[in-house]
Amino acid sequence: MEDIVALCAAAGFSPRQCRLNVPVAITEALANAILQGNRNVVSRTVVVLAVVNSERMVVDVTDEGQGFDVTVEQRTPDDPDWLEREDGRGIFLMRQLMDEVVSECLEAGHLLRLILHKA
Repeated sequence: MEDIVALCAAAGFSPRQCRLNVPVAITEALANAILQGNRNVVSRTVVVLAVVNSERMVVDVTDEGQGFDVTVEQRTPDDPDWLEREDGRGIFLMRQLMDEVVSECLEAGHLLRLILHKA
């Protein structure tokens, strides 16, 4: 993740994007891939591919799970159980910090794409 943040900084992304948006969104995507997608099975892999240029960052996080539809996940901070839950905030955070969050079920796994345009 540090390499992706460094690429964003070198491409001229704002300090806020480099210190907050990018690391938090990628951390949440990785946590979802490991815990939800791969069900914490150590033998399964997670692949991260990042492309950063002067206009945008695109990070693909692919796991070996069955995937999910991010449009269905609609939890927000005003949900009654928000403060009591230990999980369930990742998609919300990614949506708030990225310009786009795309979910795609693959033949052998699931891809979550994070897109952030330079501010």
